[in-house]
Amino acid sequence: MLRVAICGGSGYTGAELLRLLSGHKRVRVVAVTSERSAGKSPADLYGNLYAYRNLKFQPLRQEKLLERADLFFMALPHGASQAAVDFFYRSGKKVIDLSADFRLKDPLLYEQWYGVPHNFRGTLRRAVYGLPELGLRDKIKKATLIANPGCYPTGALLGLYPALKGGLVKKSSPIILDSKSGTSGAGRKANEEFAYCGVNEDLRAYAIGTHRHTPEIEQGIATITRTKTMVNFTPHLVPMDRGILSTIYLQLKNKTTLKEALGVFRKAYAREPFVRVLREGAYPSTKDVRGSNFCDIGLQVDSRTGTLVVVTAIDNLVKGASGAAVQNMNLMMGFKETTALEALGLNP
Repeated sequence: MLRVAICGGSGYTGAELLRLLSGHKRVRVVAVTSERSAGKSPADLYGNLYAYRNLKFQPLRQEKLLERADLFFMALPHGASQAAVDFFYRSGKKVIDLSADFRLKDPLLYEQWYGVPHNFRGTLRRAVYGLPELGLRDKIKKATLIANPGCYPTGALLGLYPALKGGLVKKSSPIILDSKSGTSGAGRKANEEFAYCGVNEDLRAYAIGTHRHTPEIEQGIATITRTKTMVNFTPHLVPMDRGILSTIYLQLKNKTTLKEALGVFRKAYAREPFVRVLREGAYPSTKDVRGSNFCDIGLQVDSRTGTLVVVTAIDNLVKGASGAAVQNMNLMMGFKETTALEALGLNP
């Protein structure tokens, strides 16, 4: 049995990790940390986690946890993960970080967008970005430290990868990304802006041109194309619990039919267990992936404007966070990649 610890386990991503790992036959959760919920059990916070009623949250004491677990999931806030990740990594443990602290390879870019310096640049250089569908599976298998992708970048990059890799898009053309997310993406915290009356019957754009996931998306595009490209990214908050629907607008390089574009996407993802390219004329729905590790993709070609429109849907807490982390753990440990992740979405 692989012994795992979840640091920062009282938030939504920590709760999803516990839910998913409860169905993993080769993993045992031996510790879960939370400063403000210390002494309580996960079942005290989330009734669905009844199986963990005898497990208690404890404060994060790195030295005490070190010998208890073989792999550490870090679900701490951005900035707070740096030192803990570095400690466990340098102590020879496998680490999967769900914060943004080790995603951006340029520490100055990280400081620019997150407002704090990166104090562990040597460890940062060794982190592997954990999105296997971008051709990174072999690197993930050999890695000790994984930077788990952000939710918006996951939906965006899975929609972009086949089009960019397959040469469907003009290299110099702008990439327009419009994404809509449920409120769980903001985390489990008290904030009037995310209270029921603040989000119900409302739809709003926010952080236009300034969202922190922008450089991560652009870094992912550079990984695919080997060229620096900027993206016009507009996120929206919608009154639902979970899910991200992303619509991407790309200028086609040549005259391309929808059938041809679908062929490129299906070829790119033919062996991917968690990406489903939908039939012609079908478009993704967040309900169809809710609670699952799947990414659904639909396409349309606007021949009048020469535009390829790509629509992706993911569950921001699963494929956009904790499910991806479990998928990465399976790859790192040599388990079957789909273990504990094969459940279909919930509808309704």
